[in-house]
Amino acid sequence: MFVKQIKIPDPEEILEKMPLPASLKSIKAERDALVSDVISGKSDKLMIIVGPCSAHESKPVLDYVERLGRLNEKVKDKLVLVPRIYTNKPRTKGVGYKGMFSQPDPTKSEDILKGIYSIRDLNIKAIEASGLAAADEMLYPANIHYVDDLLSYIAVGARSSENQLHRLVASGIDVPVGIKNPMSGSIMVLLNSIYAAQSGQVFKLNGWQVKTDGNPLAHAILRGAVDSYGNDIPNFHYETVIQVVEGYARSGLENPAIIIDANHSNSSKKFKQQIRVCEEVMQNRLYDKDFKRNVKGFMIESFIEEGNQAEDKVYGKSITDPCLGWCDTERLILDIADKV
Repeated sequence: MFVKQIKIPDPEEILEKMPLPASLKSIKAERDALVSDVISGKSDKLMIIVGPCSAHESKPVLDYVERLGRLNEKVKDKLVLVPRIYTNKPRTKGVGYKGMFSQPDPTKSEDILKGIYSIRDLNIKAIEASGLAAADEMLYPANIHYVDDLLSYIAVGARSSENQLHRLVASGIDVPVGIKNPMSGSIMVLLNSIYAAQSGQVFKLNGWQVKTDGNPLAHAILRGAVDSYGNDIPNFHYETVIQVVEGYARSGLENPAIIIDANHSNSSKKFKQQIRVCEEVMQNRLYDKDFKRNVKGFMIESFIEEGNQAEDKVYGKSITDPCLGWCDTERLILDIADKV
């Protein structure tokens, strides 16, 4: 049985009440162009999507993003840094902290309306503080329009990449959409998802029949796979990446691009291993021109303090998956920049 609790306004109403200030629109447009140029191949910079597993509290996230903005000034000739401000969190068992969108205060029960205003406020302040526009995950396709005017990158998770509505909504988004390989690791399913997102579509969304032209900047994120026994299967190694490169070549898809997710099944969620994953991928970029041309960057889970915690007691420490700490993150990003 459904019990109605709070009427949530349409996205248009929320955006009218809390718009992106005119003074920040040019920054957002500039960041969109930088990210798009990496995916399309117009730029040979690498993109690093980096930040907390989940943005559970505004203050430490803004602190982190400000640090990233200062670091960006050191590496902007080589890298495009995109903060992870992930406000929707998929839960394997359907319970637990579901992100700021649902729970703006992780110690209290869900309050989605307050959450929407909280994440808009956080993203606007992040652009203002750092000059960087963020990435978030499209966990619920019907909800993305509450924040998509603030984001320069959107991801579709492994549990969602086979879902038809995620693919259709991705086809109408105006910024690059990274689609993760499904939990099975199937490259064919991944390429089919990208094909659907790059194609024009007609479908029902939020009470409307909508039409899209397709998103030519939809692309692959390799995050590793999980077998039927729950064992992690990495897919960042040279041989697997080249299989994806070859799949792209056969498919006729536009703008072939691969982002390597250094965490999840590629590191078995052992957060320090993200450093090793990135180092191996950078070595392979030196070895093979096709590998280099297709691998456009990394997704890295990182916060101020390394590791994770069960409750929000330590400032700047993840309450979901464990993350690299800031010192290791800064060192890793500088090292990647040196190797581009």
